[in-house]
Amino acid sequence: MLPMDKQHEAKLGLELATKRQEHADLDAAIATLSASGLADATLLQRLKKRKLALKDRITELERHLLPDIIA
Repeated sequence: MLPMDKQHEAKLGLELATKRQEHADLDAAIATLSASGLADATLLQRLKKRKLALKDRITELERHLLPDIIA
């Protein structure tokens, strides 16, 4: 993999932080809705699907920003 320039690395770092926060917010919303007992099953399913997509993007960003170092 080619090394990234600092501007691109910073942009990906910012996106990573944003996605992590959105993931945490969705996790809290899902927990609150589930605990309330009033949640629409379709809404919960959509939120969980969005959370999973965010997790996939987070993993991808981490792979780019924190490459494996072979020891």
